[in-house]
Amino acid sequence: MTHSLPENMPPSTVVVDQADQADDAPAVPARLGPLHLTLPMANVALYLVWMGVGSFLLPIQVAQITGTNDTTALSTASTIGAVLATIGNPVFGQLSDRTRSRFGRRAPWIVFCALLGALALVMQAHAASIAMLGMSWGVVQFIMNGYQAALTAAMPDRVPARKYGTFSALVGLGVPLGTIVAALVIGGVPGTKFGLDGVIGGFGGRFAGENGYYLIAVIVVVAALVFVTVSPDRDARALPRERFSAKAFLANFWVNPKDHPDFGWAFLSRLGVMLGYMIVLTYNMYLLAEHIKIAPQDLLPTQGFLMIVNAVCTVIASLLVGPIADRVGRVKPFVLASGIAAALALVVPMVWPTEGGMLAYNIFGGLAFGVYMAVDMALITKVLPRTADAGKDMGVINIANAGPQILAPTIAGWIVAAGGYEALFPVAAAVSLIGALGVLPVRKVR
Repeated sequence: MTHSLPENMPPSTVVVDQADQADDAPAVPARLGPLHLTLPMANVALYLVWMGVGSFLLPIQVAQITGTNDTTALSTASTIGAVLATIGNPVFGQLSDRTRSRFGRRAPWIVFCALLGALALVMQAHAASIAMLGMSWGVVQFIMNGYQAALTAAMPDRVPARKYGTFSALVGLGVPLGTIVAALVIGGVPGTKFGLDGVIGGFGGRFAGENGYYLIAVIVVVAALVFVTVSPDRDARALPRERFSAKAFLANFWVNPKDHPDFGWAFLSRLGVMLGYMIVLTYNMYLLAEHIKIAPQDLLPTQGFLMIVNAVCTVIASLLVGPIADRVGRVKPFVLASGIAAALALVVPMVWPTEGGMLAYNIFGGLAFGVYMAVDMALITKVLPRTADAGKDMGVINIANAGPQILAPTIAGWIVAAGGYEALFPVAAAVSLIGALGVLPVRKVR
């Protein structure tokens, strides 16, 4: 369906009912090329926040405030943040769906959230209590989930279906590349791992505190500005407008799984896979310290090295599998293979609780996660209920990323209390496998 404007009526005055809004995806911009670079770059900046703060700066700050590796305090700070993140994604997603500007629907929110998120990161750098840390991390996650909701909508907005596998892989690079940057800059890597002296990166701990927050804040703002400048969106002022209704706005967040079962199963599948991943990742630093018994002075470099190994393997698998998925036109086999491989990888440190076992886990687990990330966005994009609501629907789906951040700290805490750190691995393996199996009922995707 196409819409033409009445004569002498400017775009800003066009009003239509929601039922009249087009379901067809917007026309793909002629210049798709720059998006190959800017979209993964913007995602790297986003995941530098999640990985750099969540895996490094937050645990370090908790230890500085409490004086110990306090898993309860870490869980409290992480949970407060993740609750607000869950709200932020669909709210900002729907706001961007409704935005009409000469810069497009998404760009204003990407820039706004990047600037506000950077300010919130600077504020978090000065949090002096667990309560303040939890609330400031919550504000950061709420705002940056607005950035994420608008950014992820770029794929259904602007990428043709034949390129979904390739762009899913490119978007998926955000996790491993963000991890690599965080690990190198904040943690550092032992040079001995590569036959060299000293520590590669790390910068003497210069960024393992306030400076780390400042650096990440700058990177987020720069990445957002590059994205909207180098790969600008289409002018959205001529798109039809909906009459605003608070009741309809709130009701629109609900996607009935009976009406859209594929969307529901895709949501549950991602929730399971990400929860299995987060159960181990949430306590990764404490797991190395308390379970693997890494010496305190070696903890950050060791974690940094293992995270880089995991990330490199993820990048390799993602870049290889994305184009293959496009070529064969199938997604389900890759999701199932990744779930099975992730479960098997988690068995390794369970039976081999050493640094070598953790290295093997990160190699195989990284490859498995790379396969999943290569096709995850392709799967999600194909089951969206309405492309006109892509921002909101992607925001709802992204709850399956934020939800595990809420659940994982509490679940992991229960597991450690009941069975010790070694019990984290079999539980995470079972959850990841169940999540991967959740893709089987999806009918629209092969």
